[in-house]
Amino acid sequence: MLAILNFIFFVIDALLSAIVWIVIINAVVSWLIAFDIINLRNPTAYRVVRFLDRVTSPLLAPFRKIIPPIGGLDLTPVILIVIISGAQRFLLPALAGWLVSLLVGPTV
Repeated sequence: MLAILNFIFFVIDALLSAIVWIVIINAVVSWLIAFDIINLRNPTAYRVVRFLDRVTSPLLAPFRKIIPPIGGLDLTPVILIVIISGAQRFLLPALAGWLVSLLVGPTV
């Protein structure tokens, strides 16, 4: 049972890491579009950008309601990455330790 629990936390950590990378890639692609390096008339580029927007928009929308762009710069991806990194570093290990202690029982 302990191996299954460790695997579940591994998958959760991997998914959170993938979300961080997708947010970073979306930010970089948006800069490349703004500087006209990537042209959205290219069908493949358009599909990739649409995919990235569909994945990141629901995650960033709650933060965009609270935090307005500062000087035209959207800081919500940075806030999301900090929150996800904090969850990976502090919440997941604490939750895993707590669940393991429930499974194994108190040690004397």
